[in-house]
Amino acid sequence: MKKLQLLSITVLLLSMLKTASAQPFQVRSPNQQILVRVGLDDKRLYYEVSYKGSPIILKSKLGLIREDADFSKGLVFENVPKELMVIDRYNLATAKKRNITYKATRQFFHLKNQEGKLMDVIFQVSDDGVAFRYYFPERSTDVKKITEELTTYKFSTNSKGFLQPMSDAKTGWSQTNPSYEEYYEQGIPVGKPSPIKAGWVYPALFQSGSNWALISETFPEGNYCGTRLKAESPDGEYVIGFPQPAEAFTGGNLGPESRLPWYTPWRIITIGSLKTITESTMGTNVAPPAVKADVSFVKPGQASWSWVILKDDSTKYSVQKRFIDYAAQMHWAYCLIDADWDRKIGYEKIKELADYAKIKNVGIILWYNSAGAWNTAPYTPRNKMLTHESRVQEFARLQKMGIKGVKVDFFGGDGQSMMQYYIDILKDALTHKLQVNFHGATLPRGLQRTYPNLVTAEAIKGMEFATFEQRNQDIQAQHCATIPFTRNVFDPMDFTPMVFGEIPRIKRKTTNAFQLALPVLFLSGIQHMAETDQSMQKAPEYVKNFLRNLPAHWDEVKFIDGYPGKLAIIARKSGNRWIIAGINGENTEKSLKLNLSAFKYFTKRALINDGSEEFSFSTTPVNSGATQTVKIKGNGGFVMTLEK
Repeated sequence: MKKLQLLSITVLLLSMLKTASAQPFQVRSPNQQILVRVGLDDKRLYYEVSYKGSPIILKSKLGLIREDADFSKGLVFENVPKELMVIDRYNLATAKKRNITYKATRQFFHLKNQEGKLMDVIFQVSDDGVAFRYYFPERSTDVKKITEELTTYKFSTNSKGFLQPMSDAKTGWSQTNPSYEEYYEQGIPVGKPSPIKAGWVYPALFQSGSNWALISETFPEGNYCGTRLKAESPDGEYVIGFPQPAEAFTGGNLGPESRLPWYTPWRIITIGSLKTITESTMGTNVAPPAVKADVSFVKPGQASWSWVILKDDSTKYSVQKRFIDYAAQMHWAYCLIDADWDRKIGYEKIKELADYAKIKNVGIILWYNSAGAWNTAPYTPRNKMLTHESRVQEFARLQKMGIKGVKVDFFGGDGQSMMQYYIDILKDALTHKLQVNFHGATLPRGLQRTYPNLVTAEAIKGMEFATFEQRNQDIQAQHCATIPFTRNVFDPMDFTPMVFGEIPRIKRKTTNAFQLALPVLFLSGIQHMAETDQSMQKAPEYVKNFLRNLPAHWDEVKFIDGYPGKLAIIARKSGNRWIIAGINGENTEKSLKLNLSAFKYFTKRALINDGSEEFSFSTTPVNSGATQTVKIKGNGGFVMTLEK
């Protein structure tokens, strides 16, 4: 009997040894179309990814360097256990889909370095892409620090990139960068350096032949910095980069540090067609599940907002009361009162406005400066967010006043301590039942799944920039037609869309139907509308009714047609109604034959398009057939409703 046991143990050890030496290892998606290979080359870890047999990520590097240990070389496989199937189901009010199911193949790779220290690499391969992360399984009482992450993404030199430069820290107005507020460069050759030394932001979109890949990451769980792609990418190999020295909370740490055990954030590569990219939920699929808390107060919806068109002079009691009435008339849930409300209106009068808004079934959202040494913006309230004690005091006061949310602006970057600052604000706001909008901020990276009270975040060159300078207005159509495939793929985005009227000192370059399409095309838990009450009065009643009945959340999404910067047409479903929104990113009229076969049971259809005169609307019924021809003006758009 003992001999038999010894033989079994020997066979098992030999099997494990064989498994750990038979490389490269392969991990496939559930539908078998995505293949990941992982192996060692001269004891350095690498991976490569193909889709339907076509290479997407060429041989790329994996590994990290800690101050106390090097996991970039001298590695050996300890063990590669049997793969597992991951199935996760969750719902999210601020996403493109209400109910989400995630299925993936999970594979652990247990490694050790030349000193015998342990590191795991964990891959999860789903039908729409690849996620991977590092894990240090040992335990420590002291803090470990990562000095460099060697992860790369290598693309064929024939590939093209749609990439947004990362701003250098403490540049821009009142030192408020980086705020993810540059334009995406369109279809550039891979390997072209970023024009800004800080690198490229996520999400980063790449086209490789007929296939696409979108690179991003999950939000750090308080133990890592936010990353980006480095400025230099020789031969199309993009390298993970860490924040610049100024991107830390005052007195806080910049780079990744933690005690062991330690998981790093997930690296995400969404892979497939543009339809796959647009409909994917990978950015939240691998994010940590929602914290256990009462989130019944989180209610998506639309908001009126005076500042974007009327600017600082609109922060006064009479104007804000008018915009509360405006929100009520439009059946919108909120009114945002922006900067300097504490000095120009005051807490007592804000309480009066909150009470008045409650009667009108409208909630108030208030603006705050994140303050700290990272910005010199003069707007107030300042310093209320900086400590747990001051946040609790302020949030308790707001909760008692009946305030529904806060907009916190002018953050200072992606250092680990700054990323923790976002989490700290969300935690304290959650306790006091406040929804949160981060402005002048980092990319959410799926944080809205973990903290559902994060309803939106800016991290985009939004509508306000098109009111500052003509050159921003001139490029707005192309910019907006890029966003659905990049910034807004996974995370809610506070672009603050939709202007039908005049913009002071600016000649508007997009049509009214283009603007009407944006609140459907763009995803945001709370959609802050740029249009003023006075201009809205001039809109046709059918446009007002469309906006009064705009869904607060979406149940489903379908990609219809598009190409970054040129065209974006997306269908969204809420309840028993689909809305198809389309915009033309080019100043050339297009005649499109839309395939509506997926909506054959939705026979009650109506189209809102541009009218014959400048900045006008038109509406026509739509046939119930499988196809529909729609003409879109240059820099124009449309919305189509389909009901049963």
